[in-house]
Amino acid sequence: MLTRIDLRERELTARELLAVVPRADINVGDALAVVEPIIEDVRVRGEAALRELGERFDGVAPAHLRVPEEEIARALEGLDPAVRDALEEAIDRVGRFHRATVPPPVDVELAPGAIVSQRWVPVGRVGLYVPGGLAVYPSSVVMNVVTAQAAGVPSIAVTSPRSAHSAGCHTPRSSPRAHSWA
Repeated sequence: MLTRIDLRERELTARELLAVVPRADINVGDALAVVEPIIEDVRVRGEAALRELGERFDGVAPAHLRVPEEEIARALEGLDPAVRDALEEAIDRVGRFHRATVPPPVDVELAPGAIVSQRWVPVGRVGLYVPGGLAVYPSSVVMNVVTAQAAGVPSIAVTSPRSAHSAGCHTPRSSPRAHSWA
């Protein structure tokens, strides 16, 4: 049953809000006990582990861990020009905003020869998950990938479950697909 909580015209402290809004009871230790062996398996066995995990969790061992270039080209060719224009405009706007908000380096001389500096340095690699399934949200890709690019992240890996309408997928279950931009 869906519970409705009306918070309009109420000013709640953070503590009161936490008491009113239900939260999932998550035990991080239990979650780590499940996830750590999977991470270690992938670390040790690499692609073989990823393929087996795709089979185990999604019912399909992916043929490719990266989307083949030909498939990307085919998807671009088949994209409605108006949709492509809209996506390119969104990419431009998101990129301009995020590039403009990267803080500049700051150097402060506190005493002769005593300089304190602040620099925003991007992480070396990010992994981004794009939800898939019945709904497609290109905005998830734009908001995450373009933001990472604007921050200067040199290596970006994007993954999304393979949907039933994806090329080569003959089952309603999904399998991971990833493409990496370096």
